[in-house]
Amino acid sequence: MVDFSLTPDQESLRDLARKFARGEMAPHAAECDKTSRFPEEIYRKAHEVGLMNLNVPTEFGGSGLGLFEQCLIVEELAYACGGMTTSIIANCLALEPILLGATPEQQRRWLAPFCAEYHLASFCLTEPSGGSDAGALRTRARKDGDGYVLDGEKCFITNAPNASLYTVFATLDPELRTKGITAFVVPREAKGVTAGKDEEKMGHRASSTGTVRFEGVRVPAADRIGAEGEGFSIAMRTLDQTRTPIGALATGIAQAALDLAAGYALKRVTFGKPIAEHEAIQIKLANMAQAVRAARLLTWNSAWTIDAGGRGTLESSIAKCFASDAALHVADEAIQTFGGYGYMKEYPVEKLLRDAKLTQIYEGANEIQRTVIARELLRGYA
Repeated sequence: MVDFSLTPDQESLRDLARKFARGEMAPHAAECDKTSRFPEEIYRKAHEVGLMNLNVPTEFGGSGLGLFEQCLIVEELAYACGGMTTSIIANCLALEPILLGATPEQQRRWLAPFCAEYHLASFCLTEPSGGSDAGALRTRARKDGDGYVLDGEKCFITNAPNASLYTVFATLDPELRTKGITAFVVPREAKGVTAGKDEEKMGHRASSTGTVRFEGVRVPAADRIGAEGEGFSIAMRTLDQTRTPIGALATGIAQAALDLAAGYALKRVTFGKPIAEHEAIQIKLANMAQAVRAARLLTWNSAWTIDAGGRGTLESSIAKCFASDAALHVADEAIQTFGGYGYMKEYPVEKLLRDAKLTQIYEGANEIQRTVIARELLRGYA
């Protein structure tokens, strides 16, 4: 990590993502945000060029990239549209439990057909009554013969209305808390699965979010991931892996906000000179630039740590928490730099503020991240 230069392959991946983001995503970002349209044609193109299923090994049809390379791609995509990026990378989150906990036979059975053609998957952990308290989930997995029957509801599930596969976390007994949680793979067409409507959201409006209900859904034991009671560990290890790209996504939003603010400051004239020459604006831009670069370096450090074999719980929580806070702050300062124009939907910076806000909430709210950071930190002093 001392050398921050990218390899030719990494440069090529970043250029591919940048070209796709600027050419395919950016021209439609405002329209999709305004109308809350799910641009499936763009997501299909992302699959065609290899920008989906980034963490799935090539033997199963995925891109087989390390976390560092994934972050390079995610930042470029998010620069164009945070919402589209969320839907494009959601497969990485949903399929990670299979990569971590499934048997080789299960991986071949699920991943190869899934990656061969365009499909979306959803990670089903959050529930209406639980929120960040994953140990309190109430979706039940009742043993029945040689399988299980699932009953319950998940909420705030990315791509739920459009997914064909769900990785679902349910409990054998709520009294067992985390020790009862077990992971399953459930196809959309299974009897008793109902995906709710697309939620109306503040930001990330090009991404679909909804509820998923499981009513008497029969799941064979062969579709269980890992052993009974291992679901919570699989979920937490999954989030350790996938939290870092959220830092990259937030960094992409922040970089877009900084670029827009700097460009505007050079053109906007007040008191006889561009506002970029006013010290107050220069201080804003300097602080924004510091936040963006720090967010990127913390994200890269987390990705490098995990790629090198570390679990990365501390590093990923720091990267996600700092970068998402930075994104909101930088987007807010970009609006302030634009003044009244920044508050108008005719200009792109107000969308960045709305998109930045979600990065502080999903994949573990920042309040939870700070708890994790403190816990991991104090272990080193105990």
